[in-house]
Amino acid sequence: MPISSHSHSGQFCLHAQGTLEQVIQEAIRQGFHTFSFTEHCPRKYTEDLYPEESHLTPDDLLHTFDEYIRTAKQLREKYADKIQILIGSETEYIRPDSIDLLRKLVAKYDLDYLVGSVHHVNTIPIDFSVELWHKALEHVSGDYEKLFMDYFDHQYTLLASLQPLVVAHFDLICLYANEEAMKVFTNSSKVWEAIERNIKYVSSYGGVFEINTSAFRKGWSVAYPKPQLIKLMQKHNGRFTLSDDSHGPHQVGLNYHRGKAYLENEGIHALAVFSRSSKETPTTYQMIPVSQIWSTFVGKNGVSP
Repeated sequence: MPISSHSHSGQFCLHAQGTLEQVIQEAIRQGFHTFSFTEHCPRKYTEDLYPEESHLTPDDLLHTFDEYIRTAKQLREKYADKIQILIGSETEYIRPDSIDLLRKLVAKYDLDYLVGSVHHVNTIPIDFSVELWHKALEHVSGDYEKLFMDYFDHQYTLLASLQPLVVAHFDLICLYANEEAMKVFTNSSKVWEAIERNIKYVSSYGGVFEINTSAFRKGWSVAYPKPQLIKLMQKHNGRFTLSDDSHGPHQVGLNYHRGKAYLENEGIHALAVFSRSSKETPTTYQMIPVSQIWSTFVGKNGVSP
């Protein structure tokens, strides 16, 4: 009963490919039991648009999100006998008033859950390109420790304000970090105090940490989060779920064979599988053995890992 708790489509995300229906059809073909649509939430200001969105306005993003929710609900009904579909959204924390927009979205739409993500530090994207990562570093005068601290402080603000059920790619700030930066990351007691604070808070409210296999396709030898973070999460009774963070049907289930090995290496034996909510009942999850997660997975090439 394979799962993915975080995904996108080219229909509603311009740096992805394919339609939402093509994504879910591929998930069904691969034997997925539960698949979550989690398109990015809209952004509030023109300056927060990505380069590929230069022809759009923030109002356009709001209209696109409306269409996403409508389409997702239609597909959930259409394929209800083949797969469990959950409908959520991945957050964009860019500045403090991002929280206000996110709260309005939660109030307006009947979302199953939020995926809590930080893609910006001091309003500058940190995972779009290595050039922008360095721009974020320049903003803090080249101080690696300050960059990491700001990221985890932003993350804590998001967590404390919204308590997202899924916490995505916890260490995304490390994506473009060079060897010198990673030495600072590894050795800074201040950074690790902030990390531990965030981890303890997620565990306190029942949030779930995502094991995200998209890190493999971005050149990492491990998934998000890195092993040293997983150990700290385990120390504080953290629970985990699995995501491909696919950006189109071509990435559904991608590198799940490596994800399975990573889970085994890190001693993760069970994963959270979510169940749909109603307006009266919040989304819930059960911890399912990893071996059971892969029991019906046929993978990209028709072979289970």
